[in-house]
Formats: sequence, structure tokens, C-alpha cells
Amino acid sequence: MIAMNRTWSTRLLVASILAFQSAADALAQTPPDVVVDLPAGLACPGFDLRIEVRGAPQQNRLFTDRNGNPVCFISAGRGSALTFVNLFSGSSLSLQPNGSGTHTQFNADGTQTVAATGHNVIVMFPSDNPPGPTTVQYIGRVLFTISADGSFMFTFRQVSGTQLDICAALG
Repeated sequence: MIAMNRTWSTRLLVASILAFQSAADALAQTPPDVVVDLPAGLACPGFDLRIEVRGAPQQNRLFTDRNGNPVCFISAGRGSALTFVNLFSGSSLSLQPNGSGTHTQFNADGTQTVAATGHNVIVMFPSDNPPGPTTVQYIGRVLFTISADGSFMFTFRQVSGTQLDICAALG
């Protein structure tokens, strides 16, 4: 079983939300299914960031070994509509769902290796490597690890494809 704590729960929520891909016009008129507010300095420098998620959850599958221990987790699908709001200025950015997938490998040392492909938004906190605050849409492939020490620090290993700096677009 995977132990959950407040930091992990917050990180998992953000990672799960950001694995979904962004806002279709039809969905933009509906109320968000999930709203996450992140304080200035955590997701973007200089302003609080709101992330609104609408519709189309991913298909998820957890694979376990014969003892019930998690081995890998796969999440894939069209994704959700995402709207990002600068809570200081009120400016917003909506992205359309275009498909994404993540493959998370649970390693023997307690770390996790994540390969995210397609359209994915990743929030890097100040504790990550490279350090945030940044919120970026990646179209391509991102490979990163998640620490096992309880800090749930992300460390980028490889990035390919195009990038959209959401904080800069909203600044």
C-alpha cells in the first residue's frame, strides 16, 4: 500500500490534475469539477495560480506484483479542459484536451520514475530539481523521478518537444 500524507496528497492531486489536458470550448462554459489554488511562489513567481479542471478524466490502471505491491501505474486518455488564472491580475489561459499519458514505475528504492507523453502540464515547486516555481505545458515527452524520502521532490531527467510557460503567459 502507498502511504499518504498531506504533502503527498497535495502533490498527487496536482500531478493528477496536471496529467489531464486543457480546455475545450464546450467545457469552458461549465463549472469546474476541481479547483486548486496555489500560493505565489509555489507554482508561479509573483502571483497566486488557480487551476480549474473540467471533464474527461483519464483512464487509470495500477499494476501490482503477486504480493499486492504496486509495480507501475498507467494513466492515459484525451484529458480534461484546464483553465489557469492569475489571481492577482485576473488574466486566464485555457488549453484544449489533446491527449496525454503517464507511466509511473515504482522502484525498489522507493523512488518513482514517471514518463509523461503527449500534452502534459507539470508544476515544479521550489523544492524540485530544477527548482520552481514554474508551471509549464509540455507537448512531447518528459521523464522525471519522484523522491522516496517523504519530500516528494520531482527531478527532471529528460525533456523533448515543445514547451509553453504558463506563468509567463499569465504574467
